[in-house]
Amino acid sequence: MRRALAGIALAVTSMVALSFLIPLALLVREQVRDRATTAAEQRASALSPVLALTTRRADVQQAVAELGSSDQLAVRLPDGDFVGTPHAPRDALERAVRGRETLAVDTAGGWVYLQPVVLQGDRVAVVEAFVPAADLSRGVAASWGVMALLALGLVGGSVLVADRLGARVVRSSRSLKRASLALGSGDLDVRVEPDGPPELQEAGAAFNTMADRVLDLLAVERELVADLSHRLRTPLTALYLEADRMGSTPSARRVAEAAGQLESELDAIIAAARTPLASAQPARAGGAAKACDVAEVVAMRLDFWSVLAAKQGRPCERSLTPRLVPVAFSEDDLAAVVDALIGNVFRHTPEGTAFAVRVERADRHVFLTVDDAGPGVADPDAALTRGVSVAGSTGLGLDIVARASRAADGELTITRAPLGGARVRVSFVLADGGGAGGGVR
Repeated sequence: MRRALAGIALAVTSMVALSFLIPLALLVREQVRDRATTAAEQRASALSPVLALTTRRADVQQAVAELGSSDQLAVRLPDGDFVGTPHAPRDALERAVRGRETLAVDTAGGWVYLQPVVLQGDRVAVVEAFVPAADLSRGVAASWGVMALLALGLVGGSVLVADRLGARVVRSSRSLKRASLALGSGDLDVRVEPDGPPELQEAGAAFNTMADRVLDLLAVERELVADLSHRLRTPLTALYLEADRMGSTPSARRVAEAAGQLESELDAIIAAARTPLASAQPARAGGAAKACDVAEVVAMRLDFWSVLAAKQGRPCERSLTPRLVPVAFSEDDLAAVVDALIGNVFRHTPEGTAFAVRVERADRHVFLTVDDAGPGVADPDAALTRGVSVAGSTGLGLDIVARASRAADGELTITRAPLGGARVRVSFVLADGGGAGGGVR
């Protein structure tokens, strides 16, 4: 932008300067010429009265010497003799004598003015005033040089002013750009100092207002999440009471364990929701997340779900690789992914529907596959859209899985399973970079 503004100022100022300087330069040249020729004419006119009184050579020479040098002022006497040095062409001089007309002639050496003087006896004398070419343009070059310097100063000053104004605009726009990028990357405390033209100052003030509003909305949203999570403690307390009434039976212990796990999840949600926004920046893969073994976590969660599967008569097939398959996830996050996949089978297929869970390792990835013998997924794209449900749920389960796979540089795909229902396959990049790893489980 600075270069564009400087270019515009250069072009406009140059055109304005040229439009004035060219006519002015021509005018200066004409004025210098007119001044020189006018002075010559005045000298010639001053000599005419002398010739009307006398044509003696000595008297004419004295008059010429008093009015100017003999190189620039000459007289052709009626007898054809010359006083001074003539410069006029012969034909022009003869024309002035015969025609008795005043002439102005440009020659190679300068400018000649011929003024005839009619004397008694029909005699004619001619006064010649000569202006050398150097006198016709004396001082013109200096005047043009001064005007050129003034034009250069005007153009340079305008370009400098435009560059300074452009620098101010660019500085303000770059500051606004940096703040926008910082806000987009999660820095909620970033603000700009409104600067530059009024329009950019208004844009900066609007950005600060927007950032404050975003901060307020996020704070309200986080408090709402915390409040909603806290409301779940009431039914959770009812689960604890129901487990106490059931005594020390295995079912009571499982209910108590599930309620305890749910309570820990609610505590984590409330703590995360009420963490100050400035420090609640999302962690990125490759950061501080501790690696866990996929097969180990899947086995643990299958043990939990197998009890419910047995009650509903669901055949469950498991195939877990004996090799280590570490991924850069916490155990709780990976368990949430496994629970989301297996929970979808229980929620969206009738009781007695078989399902299978497999964990396979490739060179650099580990694949978690969940198959079922249910009706399948008619629209996989809609199933992967956050908040959109194809079976009456909240539509967040598969979105959680998809975001987890992207965080580990993997992907989530939904296809038709060999069992006849849906196949949901998630890939994760191995935390050890695809090294051999070993161990038999």
